[in-house]
Amino acid sequence: MKIAVDTHCHSIASGHAYSTIDELAAGARKARLKGFVLTEHGPALQGFPHPYFFGNLKALPLKLHGVRLFRGVELNIIDDAGGVDLSPKYIRHLDFVMAGLHEGCFPPQSAAENTKALTAAIANPLVDAISHPGNPAFPVDLEEVVKCAVRCGKALEINNSSFRVRQGSDATCRLVVRLAAKYGALLCCGSDAHYRLDVGNLKTALQLLMEERIHPDQVINSSYSSFVEFTEKRKTERRAVG
Repeated sequence: MKIAVDTHCHSIASGHAYSTIDELAAGARKARLKGFVLTEHGPALQGFPHPYFFGNLKALPLKLHGVRLFRGVELNIIDDAGGVDLSPKYIRHLDFVMAGLHEGCFPPQSAAENTKALTAAIANPLVDAISHPGNPAFPVDLEEVVKCAVRCGKALEINNSSFRVRQGSDATCRLVVRLAAKYGALLCCGSDAHYRLDVGNLKTALQLLMEERIHPDQVINSSYSSFVEFTEKRKTERRAVG
């Protein structure tokens, strides 16, 4: 299996990453990707971009260094009712919208409370995918999370950086993949790059997908066309909200 689009990349705008958008694009080209998604964190985390940043992403060209730039976001889940930290007027026009649990916006709670928050975010019609759902810092009922993702037609991320920076992710991410195989959930594969040389670094995540015999059709970014089809469908659905 190959990955055509890296769905999770951060630039210096995130405040804790170290490459410009142009450098990320050059990294994507070096990795022989067809595209990458710029997914800065939402504004609830200290030091992260103002909402206007996301409104002005239209100023960026669709292609940089010969690869497609998808305009995205990694939203912060802020409550157990599916709340996220960016206004719908900005979210509706993005290409790809992830949401995730981050300690600075939603302190880890019990498995039941974490599961409630994550499934509510999955059900949020503005959200396309969940970032690093296998993060062991937030214990959840992964079977319930996967079933919810299937019901809602949303994707769950297998985050390559988790294996390096989130201790204990090997077992939880494997369980996400096994449950996705069992129930037919959509997956996406992202590097969570914070530096240009990490764009397209998906080796560990891909190895896991192959070991668990995930079919490429379940991975929304396994081809450029499948990712574009998913994002266009979701943009239409998001723009119809309220």
